[in-house]
Amino acid sequence: MYRVANASEYLVITGVGIQDIKISKKGWILPGQSCAVFDVSPVNYTFGVQAMSAEKLPFVLPAVFTIGPRVDDPDSLLKYAKLISPHDKLSNHVKDLVQGIIEGETRVLAASMTMEEIFKGTKEFKHEVFGKVQLELNQFGLLIYNANVKQLVDVPGHEYFSYLGQKTQMEAANQAKIDVAEAKMKGEIGSKLREGQTLQNAAKIDAETKVVSTQRQGEGKKEEIKVKTDVKIFENKREADIAEANAELSMKKAGWAQQAQLAEVEAVKAVAIREATLQREVEVMNALTRTEKLKAEFLSKASVEYETKVQEANWELYKKQKAAEAELYEKENEAAAQRALASATFYARQQVADGELYAKQKEAEGLIALAQAQGTYLRTLLEALGGNYTALRDYMMINGGVFQELAKINAGAVQGLQPKISIWTNGSGGETVDGVGTSSSALNQVGGVYKMLPPLFQTVHEQTGMLPPAWMGTLTDSTNN
Repeated sequence: MYRVANASEYLVITGVGIQDIKISKKGWILPGQSCAVFDVSPVNYTFGVQAMSAEKLPFVLPAVFTIGPRVDDPDSLLKYAKLISPHDKLSNHVKDLVQGIIEGETRVLAASMTMEEIFKGTKEFKHEVFGKVQLELNQFGLLIYNANVKQLVDVPGHEYFSYLGQKTQMEAANQAKIDVAEAKMKGEIGSKLREGQTLQNAAKIDAETKVVSTQRQGEGKKEEIKVKTDVKIFENKREADIAEANAELSMKKAGWAQQAQLAEVEAVKAVAIREATLQREVEVMNALTRTEKLKAEFLSKASVEYETKVQEANWELYKKQKAAEAELYEKENEAAAQRALASATFYARQQVADGELYAKQKEAEGLIALAQAQGTYLRTLLEALGGNYTALRDYMMINGGVFQELAKINAGAVQGLQPKISIWTNGSGGETVDGVGTSSSALNQVGGVYKMLPPLFQTVHEQTGMLPPAWMGTLTDSTNN
């Protein structure tokens, strides 16, 4: 809606589209914005400020201040809209704020001045107070339109001004009494002198008149000198008192000037500190504003990049999905072909396996038949040997050529080693060639062969653990040989 403020009012608008606040006399209030109205007409504040002079004399300074927003300065009006306008200008909050500033500055200034200076220099004191108070009110956007300081009033229990008035009245009354007494004295003395002179002139015409005249002249001079001396002494004493008072006053003025300068420096520093604090807050708000702006910019860029990346990713995903679907279709066709090939291969291998199984079964049947025949053969031999398993084993070894194989293995083991071969004989005479007996008797040779059997049986027994059959011979203990 459209709002219009009165002549003494302003609109303060905040919300969407406004960075901080907007002050206007009229304007449109958009959705998302709020509007408040504040009055800028000045208000009268009446205070009785209690202060204390440099002599530690308390007094009350009645004052009436007309204070309101500074409408001719946009910055001051902005400060007032932010800090003071949320409160009622007649509320205790605003009144306490203004009163605190006025009392503080008045007390600081009064502490640097004597009561006489405050009383006589009321106008200067008023300007000093207004200047200090206005300096503090600037930070709230307030302006002193008018101020009136009434007559200083005594604090109950400290009747300084009352006694000062009584002193002035008593001094005036005493001076009047002195003037009346001097007038009476002059009248009486003149009357008496006139009477005496008349009598003297009557009694003593020439001589006494001269004597009296001379005496009166001397007395007059004496009284004149005495009066001049008293006046001079009084003047010297008064000058000494004035000099002492001036010296004391100069010392006090120097101290007051120092205190005033310190107060001014403190006030300036306080204002500078306050300005620095407000400036820092402004910089912080500006930094936050720039941060939000940068965040918004980067967020918008990031959003655009994000949407772009999402579209690109979706396109890449679509292409990959289509490629994957095509590859999956090819893989499915290949898998179907492989399944068909595997089925054919499996069928062929199954046929081969069935054939091999049939052959193995027939072979196994043949082995079983062979084993059955060998079992029958072994049972027949065992029965023929009378159940002697050792004889059966020896027969099987001899029939299988085990001993011949062992001899071949031993001969192959020592082949190339050039062993020394000995042939044992029964000790009959005969020649030997290279260690080999050469007998012409065939029986001797057969006997030598039989003599070779025991070492052979011993070797077989050591290598296989088998003993020769009893019909072939037995082994003797080697320790007995």
